[in-house]
Amino acid sequence: MELIGAIWRKSTRSGNGECVEVADNLTGVVGVRDSKDPTGPILTFTPQTWRTFIAHTKRH
Repeated sequence: MELIGAIWRKSTRSGNGECVEVADNLTGVVGVRDSKDPTGPILTFTPQTWRTFIAHTKRH
């Protein structure tokens, strides 16, 4: 899936630059990809699913 207009960002805690990138600037979809393989596969989530994942991750 190609996400036209996606603005990819990495965590500020990414020390060596090898991590996941997130594009959350699009309507109705959040993209996640491997920063080492930007032309590789992209996982997509609904914004609500992504918010739930982030909230759960922050609690644990």
